[in-house]
Amino acid sequence: MSKLNQILQTAHQRAEQLGLPYSGAVLPDEAYELLQILPKAVLLDVRSHAEWQFVGTVPDAVNIEWKSFPGMTLNPHFLAQLTHQIDPEAVLLVMCRSGARSDQVARLAAENGYSEVYNVLEGFEGDLDARGHRNSVGGWRQRGLPWVQG
Repeated sequence: MSKLNQILQTAHQRAEQLGLPYSGAVLPDEAYELLQILPKAVLLDVRSHAEWQFVGTVPDAVNIEWKSFPGMTLNPHFLAQLTHQIDPEAVLLVMCRSGARSDQVARLAAENGYSEVYNVLEGFEGDLDARGHRNSVGGWRQRGLPWVQG
């Protein structure tokens, strides 16, 4: 089985196990592999402007804010920005800080005509560690994948 098929099969199995209404869920390193293999794959980062600026970003990701800092209010233009910037035929990989907001966006994208939608589990910063800090337990940055300081 090819690396691509293996990643997609695992992602689809996670979707079934978790009862997800979209294509699947991938780990950060799997998302990175898909971006390398699939020409139509797009990484959508839905964190806030503050997170992009102060925590960092992934090169070539499309950044569309789902919720705005400081109040974490929903972006009323999100869906219009999404459909304007990303082709519904793209393989859409959605990432946030930890995987929660990206799940919400993956659901919304699937409801609105995006047929290949994957949530990036662990997100950019990963889960909290025993001391309540991020970037040490999973996540895009902790796994050593490409990123730049905002």
